[in-house]
Amino acid sequence: MAEEYSYEIRIPQERIGVLIGVKGSVKSEIQKLTNTKIRVDAEEGNITLTGSDPVLLFNAKETVRAIGRGFNPEIARQLLRQDYLLEIMNLDTDKKAQLDRIRGRIIGEKGKARKIIEDLTETSISVYGKTIGIIGEYDTVAFARRAIESLIAGSTHSHVYRWLEKQRRVRKQRAIAESF
Repeated sequence: MAEEYSYEIRIPQERIGVLIGVKGSVKSEIQKLTNTKIRVDAEEGNITLTGSDPVLLFNAKETVRAIGRGFNPEIARQLLRQDYLLEIMNLDTDKKAQLDRIRGRIIGEKGKARKIIEDLTETSISVYGKTIGIIGEYDTVAFARRAIESLIAGSTHSHVYRWLEKQRRVRKQRAIAESF
């Protein structure tokens, strides 16, 4: 018999319904795609994941974490691909005004700043509570994280966008060079 592995994680109670999905569809799909079992304690927000394949179990855990951090299940499902990862940045502040200012700089007016960063880095970004989640390929997540850190530190949006555009050009040139 195969060895059984498990993870226990907590997600906010208001995200439990999203994890379960309509008639259990999201939870069932994650279980099916990762060959895992997911138990949800809706009262406490505790999620227990068990499975015999540690890699698939880790992918399931990251997908559940992403849903818990505000991502749509469709976007979180990208974490089931081997080349995608989830990065969660904690905003270390207890001052509501400061938290609102930081979140506002990252999201921008009508979500414009977040959308530009997502487009330039080919990532998905979720600003939820005191966290910022980023889903994407390894190098693109690193660029998105650095851009967000620059905005938090006070860099102008235009400076951050120019830097991201330069990084995207370099990545594309590298990809073309590697294809020869």
